[in-house]
Amino acid sequence: MKNDKHTNERKPRLHSKRVYRKRNFWSGFLFGIGFIAFIDEMVFHQLLHWHHFYDLATTNIGLISDGLFHAFSWFATIAGLFLFADLQSRGGIWMRRWWSGVLIGAGLFQLYDGTIQHKVMGIHQIRYVEDVFVYDVTWNVLAVLLIVIGAILLWGANNENNRSGAAI
Repeated sequence: MKNDKHTNERKPRLHSKRVYRKRNFWSGFLFGIGFIAFIDEMVFHQLLHWHHFYDLATTNIGLISDGLFHAFSWFATIAGLFLFADLQSRGGIWMRRWWSGVLIGAGLFQLYDGTIQHKVMGIHQIRYVEDVFVYDVTWNVLAVLLIVIGAILLWGANNENNRSGAAI
């Protein structure tokens, strides 16, 4: 294990990147899902009161569904952080790959929410207004943007690994 004198960050050996490449991505992916779900729940459900996770029943059922959604978001966040801590203890952190997982996980969750839950299942809308189209487009475009930026980071991490002579 080497320490970078300029950043004081522990840098993994080449084989550590190869061995832990999937774990870095999945740790970030879980964290990204949990984080974006937490933001969704806190901002749109609790602060703005735009909707509940499940709006097809009573307000009490909606509040219970929000609680379950909140528990899911924390479970995903904590699972991702436990994997991150394990990577840190093994010297296998690969931040570019981890951040790609965060962005792809967050983007895929948001795109799933905006398409499957909002439109296919119809369990809630982003906001109950006359013209929800603007909200839907904004929500899904931001989701795709997160996925694209995450994919670019992942591609760069894979190319960085290739230049180092390691297998993908």
